[in-house]
Amino acid sequence: MQPRVSIITIAVEDLDRMAAFYEAMGLTRHRIKDGVAFFQMGGAILALFPRTSAEEDAGIRFGEGVSKVYLAYNTRSESEVDEVLALAEKAGGRIVKASGRAFWGGWYGYFADPEGNLWEVAHNLDFPIDAEGRIALPA
Repeated sequence: MQPRVSIITIAVEDLDRMAAFYEAMGLTRHRIKDGVAFFQMGGAILALFPRTSAEEDAGIRFGEGVSKVYLAYNTRSESEVDEVLALAEKAGGRIVKASGRAFWGGWYGYFADPEGNLWEVAHNLDFPIDAEGRIALPA
């Protein structure tokens, strides 16, 4: 297996509401097929798939409660962290942790999308982001 993540899928209760939230965050929805929403995220794709369809597809039932998995969006500046958090709140998300100084020295905060999926928004000088939006581990 090569070291990459291709698609990150969130199983959602309300596809239209969630797609509208991510569009309000500035992402562009690609309509490849009805019943799923795809958004290009640098070198990966964010997919929104109805929970019932995802459960049927995978042959499992998702549990209730807070997920142990969360997503991260790294920025090129500290001020961009605050801008993204404000945009998330305006789009219908909820600020979980206001931006502030991290124990590792960067600037960060957290928001939850309308269905409670958690995102960290962070600026970390040790993880550079190239012109195409790809992040890299320190050399």
